[in-house]
Amino acid sequence: MELLRTENISKSYSGRMILRDISMHLEKGELVSLLGLSGSGKTTLLNILSGLIRPDAGSVYLSGTEITGQPGHISYMLQKDLLLEHKRVIDNVALPLIIGGMKKEEARKRAEPCFRDFDLEGTQTLYPSQLSGGMRQRAALLRTYLGSQGVILLDEPFSALDMITREQLHAWYLDIMSRMGFSTVLITHDVDEAIQLSDRVYLLTGSPGEIHHEIRVDCPRNTRQDFNLLPEFAAYKRQIRDILQEAMRTSNAAG
Repeated sequence: MELLRTENISKSYSGRMILRDISMHLEKGELVSLLGLSGSGKTTLLNILSGLIRPDAGSVYLSGTEITGQPGHISYMLQKDLLLEHKRVIDNVALPLIIGGMKKEEARKRAEPCFRDFDLEGTQTLYPSQLSGGMRQRAALLRTYLGSQGVILLDEPFSALDMITREQLHAWYLDIMSRMGFSTVLITHDVDEAIQLSDRVYLLTGSPGEIHHEIRVDCPRNTRQDFNLLPEFAAYKRQIRDILQEAMRTSNAAG
């Protein structure tokens, strides 16, 4: 079942085209990555998907309804967790519900049962400064989940973490996606991360950014714990790096 779709998205700033003719889709339960070099327009595309900015051309659809330029339909988590240091964790994660018009006590009750699912049980009354880096990211992801309508946009949420914490969160995130039944669009410039997490990878290359290739990663989620040690993983990595390097050479030659 298709949840999210873009059709022929283009965007320019100050006369410079950033994105050109972007069409992509996200199915229910999928994690799709947008993988590309710096400057290829990945964050601009996520801002368009979330409704924060309007494209010059093209449309965004959620469950068949056009939401182009309409914020509030899709939750969006940036690289930094942006937790409010003066608020307890329960009030941080309940914030989207409160902003949406729910009373504070009702929002807390709605958020409370999710703490166990997000491995945050016992942190409700703590402040963000009392959490580890991984716990802060899980709290931010819970906040994003509570504000979602089944689709979450992530802009490099694991990049600031150390390798061990990042790998643990990768495994945890795939598990909770399956258990909670939501879908994800992930921005990353990390080839390994894209392969490890994704059902499909869109390669966004060039300036302006265009979708150069779509790669399906054929590996069930419940077998991905050691996927990066298998020859199949290395083959995907080689394929993606070859495509990105060729796109870079073409771009440099054109420039």
